[in-house]
Amino acid sequence: MIAILAATAALALWPQTAAAAPSEAAWTWTLYSDDTPVVLANEVPDTANLRSTLECEPGSNVARLTVYGGEQATPGMARITAGSAAAVAEAQAGRGGSLKLALRTDHPVFAAFAAGGPLGVAVGEQRRTVEVPAAHLAKLRRFAELCSG
Repeated sequence: MIAILAATAALALWPQTAAAAPSEAAWTWTLYSDDTPVVLANEVPDTANLRSTLECEPGSNVARLTVYGGEQATPGMARITAGSAAAVAEAQAGRGGSLKLALRTDHPVFAAFAAGGPLGVAVGEQRRTVEVPAAHLAKLRRFAELCSG
């Protein structure tokens, strides 16, 4: 009897657990360019699960990066790196532990990121990384094209 109750409880919790922790294969990069703003999202499609988003107004040369998850974000000056390039930008804490900042798409850091390097963001002791697999780099480059003036 106890085994049946335990199995029933596990089945009742299973959809919540599966929704909270999507498998690595479920994550992808998606470019939404038919609307304004242009958005490149690292997401699980058809869910609210996001790791990061890049947004811009077409022709603005400015990408707004939001990195989701992890510990509560600390606002402050962020050091952004990709390859051997570095930049500094003001970072803001958002809802749910997200971190938000803006970066010019014509900056060497963004160029190194678009070339395939991971983008590192450090605010104080907090470190976050945004990586775009080689199979999705064309979407990142198209995002940069659409955002450039």
